[in-house]
Amino acid sequence: MAAKAKPKSEAEPRVDGRRERSRSSRARIVAAMLDLIDSGDLTPSAARVAEEAGVGLRTVFRQFDDMDTLYREMSETIAARVMPIVSAPYAGTDWRTDVRDLVGRRARVFETMLPFRLAANIKRYQSPFLMGQYGQVVALERDLLFRLLPDEVLADRVGREALCVALSFQTWRALRHDQGLAFEEAAPVVAQMVGALIA
Repeated sequence: MAAKAKPKSEAEPRVDGRRERSRSSRARIVAAMLDLIDSGDLTPSAARVAEEAGVGLRTVFRQFDDMDTLYREMSETIAARVMPIVSAPYAGTDWRTDVRDLVGRRARVFETMLPFRLAANIKRYQSPFLMGQYGQVVALERDLLFRLLPDEVLADRVGREALCVALSFQTWRALRHDQGLAFEEAAPVVAQMVGALIA
């Protein structure tokens, strides 16, 4: 006797080809935007993105209808690159050693994120997601520093805020872009500022 066909509810799930193609196109568009920004094009046009992604211009415009979703996906990709550096445990024997370690971590993280944060700064006043994320990132950077500081240093508001500025992305951007320093030159400048503040 022939086996009965499974009811539709028990059948193998069918892959929705159109949805899968849309997901694939979106992933290629996100990757293309990241590549273009990384290479210095901070505001890539839809035409450049389409060319880089190997998709039609119409597909890009369709996906660009929801820019905040694209920004979110780009941010998740960048976060995956930097979180292993950010979340690695500290091995110092005292808080000053840990803060010096933080200086090196910030330099690596900020250098990785530099083109993407510059691009986000251009767009964040037009994007609720990017504006919200900006505030979250600044708050996280402060929190990661404050966790390393003893109570007496935290109580010194001027000193702790000076440390926040020295270890901020804005300071890194100023050194790398406004002052034209190479990574190898900018990192010791931050280290000297922080060293003087924690001495």
